[in-house]
Amino acid sequence: MGRADGTFASVLSVHGLKPVATICLGPMALKKIRIHKFTIPPKPNSPQQSLNLTMEKYVNLKIADGTDMEAYTAIPEGAVGHNSPGLILIQEAYGVNHHIRDVADRFAAQGYVVIAPEIFHRTAPPYFEGTYGDFASVTPHYNAMTVENMEADLKASYHWLRHHDLVKPENIFSVGYCLGGRVSFVANAVLPLKAAASYYGGNIKQVAHMASTVSGPHLFFWGGLDKHIGQDQIDAVTQAMDAAGKDYTNVKISYADHAFFCDERPSYNEKASKEAWALTLAFFGH
Repeated sequence: MGRADGTFASVLSVHGLKPVATICLGPMALKKIRIHKFTIPPKPNSPQQSLNLTMEKYVNLKIADGTDMEAYTAIPEGAVGHNSPGLILIQEAYGVNHHIRDVADRFAAQGYVVIAPEIFHRTAPPYFEGTYGDFASVTPHYNAMTVENMEADLKASYHWLRHHDLVKPENIFSVGYCLGGRVSFVANAVLPLKAAASYYGGNIKQVAHMASTVSGPHLFFWGGLDKHIGQDQIDAVTQAMDAAGKDYTNVKISYADHAFFCDERPSYNEKASKEAWALTLAFFGH
């Protein structure tokens, strides 16, 4: 699957680091890459080198409400021209952590230019990472999310992709996990996406009314053992899609639990994860 395991595994925390140099890639403030440099050259394959490489993959986006948002990016190796599909990859409730960055790298290995925005940026520090199993610590950031803020962050991410030198503008997708599953649905409703996917989208019922403006086919994944998302949530969004006459594929994996795709959580299910990964790539046309 093109997994990039290990390359950035040593990056456990980057809280509080400040960039010493900013490179502008174009006339727009959206295209700023923050590069962290060290006075002593790091040894090959050292934790310091991993940190340096990872931080160079972040961009800073200017949001319409005046805030700034960091976003992790992953670029396919050897890509040239405006031929690559773009992907907005949306975090779980635990931030753009190692798992989300790893998934971004996996999609990049499949040819996607990926951006993973830090959608908690209004309430959490840059590079925020919650701890799996400690939902209370991320609850304030989770509860502060609004559809208006989601839309602003998504539009900035889409704009970055659409104007990227490698991206084919008509081939932009979104995918999200848990909280990100709900946000990915919003993305499909407010952006001209080719298609989108939502993995076990939490509280998706809250945004089901947006089905009427969904632009591309939508792929839904649910875990049959998931106690966090009731059938009422699934029914609400699929019935709204039916009423709006929108195309979608609805997949419930009977033997999978919530967060079955995350290989850093106890509920990870390898079989379900592999099936969902293959179906997602096929749905997106790869």
